[in-house]
Amino acid sequence: MDGVMFIGTWWSLVPPLLAIILALVTKEVYSSLFIGVAFGALLYAGFQPWNAFMAFFDIMKSSMNLNILIFDVLLGMIIVLMAKSGGSAAYGKWAGTRIKSKKSAMLATTGLGVLIFVDDYFNCLTVGSVMRPVTDRFKVSRAKLAYIIDATAAPVCIIAPVSSWAAAVNSYVPADAGITGFQLFLRTIPYNLYALLTLAMVLYIVITGFDFGLMKKHEQNAAKGDLFTSGAEEFEQVKAEEISAKGRVFDLVLPVAVLIVSAIGAMIYTGFLGGATDIITAFAGCDAETSLIFATMLTILFMLFLYLPRKVVTFKGFMDSFVEGFKLMIPAVAILIFAWSLKGVGDALGIAQFVEGVVGSNTSASVFIPAIMFMIAIFLAFSTGTSWGTFAILVPIVIAMFPGADRLEMMIIAVAAVLAGAVCGDHVSPISDTTVMSSAGAQSNHINHVSTQMQYATVVAVVCIVGYVIAGFVKIWWVTLGLSLAILLIILTFMRKYVEGKDRKAVSDD
Repeated sequence: MDGVMFIGTWWSLVPPLLAIILALVTKEVYSSLFIGVAFGALLYAGFQPWNAFMAFFDIMKSSMNLNILIFDVLLGMIIVLMAKSGGSAAYGKWAGTRIKSKKSAMLATTGLGVLIFVDDYFNCLTVGSVMRPVTDRFKVSRAKLAYIIDATAAPVCIIAPVSSWAAAVNSYVPADAGITGFQLFLRTIPYNLYALLTLAMVLYIVITGFDFGLMKKHEQNAAKGDLFTSGAEEFEQVKAEEISAKGRVFDLVLPVAVLIVSAIGAMIYTGFLGGATDIITAFAGCDAETSLIFATMLTILFMLFLYLPRKVVTFKGFMDSFVEGFKLMIPAVAILIFAWSLKGVGDALGIAQFVEGVVGSNTSASVFIPAIMFMIAIFLAFSTGTSWGTFAILVPIVIAMFPGADRLEMMIIAVAAVLAGAVCGDHVSPISDTTVMSSAGAQSNHINHVSTQMQYATVVAVVCIVGYVIAGFVKIWWVTLGLSLAILLIILTFMRKYVEGKDRKAVSDD
């Protein structure tokens, strides 16, 4: 059998969908991803076992992003060192004297997530390592922490003009689009309903204390002292005797500051090396992955000189933290490798060509196109686990659908819908690297994070579909955003009243 017959057809969607369904049903992500990749390799090889094995091996090798794996391991080392030095514990105690409630702990986490907008990987792992001691102190479940981290990572990056995500979107806009990539990105921000409404929902959930679905169960367990509900055994904790009593708050704050400043500085520098003439274009053309590796290496060197002379950490303890940091990141690294391989299988099977053919032949200019593109982007990002890949496929298609200056506003709305849908699909996909990073940053079981976040993201996605229909009719951003926000708040308030009423009835029946 020839594997060519499956390339560029609906069969290209089967491997990622198979992996996702198995992961959600079995609650076991590693074997589910492996089966998805293996079945994709069989399709690609026309069900010839040896050729499928070779395809599996080649795709896995070519799909791996070594830079991100190095960054993960180095950041794991930084997290372990912060714990060993006593800096994390000291920060937790210090924050405990100023953060007086669970609500303020979650608001502080949200605020830090919004502040670290340059890159989603960096955001997920940094916010998790800094805020985890604080949220643990106030019995915030790890699933809730992962949700807050994830909801302030990609949604913030996709509306931040100075970020690695803005640079990616810029690169996908054709030169003949009639508008520069950066100008287009800026004008999509107020129409990026999923990002803006997700941030609004996080604030609503935190301020009101309202939880529903599976997240409510996790929060109830956390209130009883079980922060994980399940999967706690995945994360090796630094032994208590290894934590220094000499640690101070600055042992955590200073390395984080060095990490942030050096990452931003390296991004700007690599952008200028690439020929940029100002800071904005420098960010648009930066080498984000190399910059993050540089920042983590510089931070580790800084920690060496900060900790060793004060004997906060021994030299042996410092060097052992590399292996311990690697162990800490093994769950994230394993999932990432399989997720990248699954994306590689999708690329080999021509998933982009299939989607482009379907979208290109079945859409026409109408007020419903933004809503349609939003749903297509969700499906594609959910199936492939990549926002950026979804941008690359759909943004040029949408731009080509709206030629001419008189249709510019509609093009902007439709592009914004693609960006929003890609982030939404990325959010609810268990094979998304950002979702994996959020689980790693919060040290939450990955399936727990996916299953709880999926329910919250669905509420926002439904409102966004209505919002993009409104946008198609009115073509005014403040009307679209205002009405969408009002609809979301009304739905959440109704749900909260319903859940509270149900809880009161359950208590009275008991």
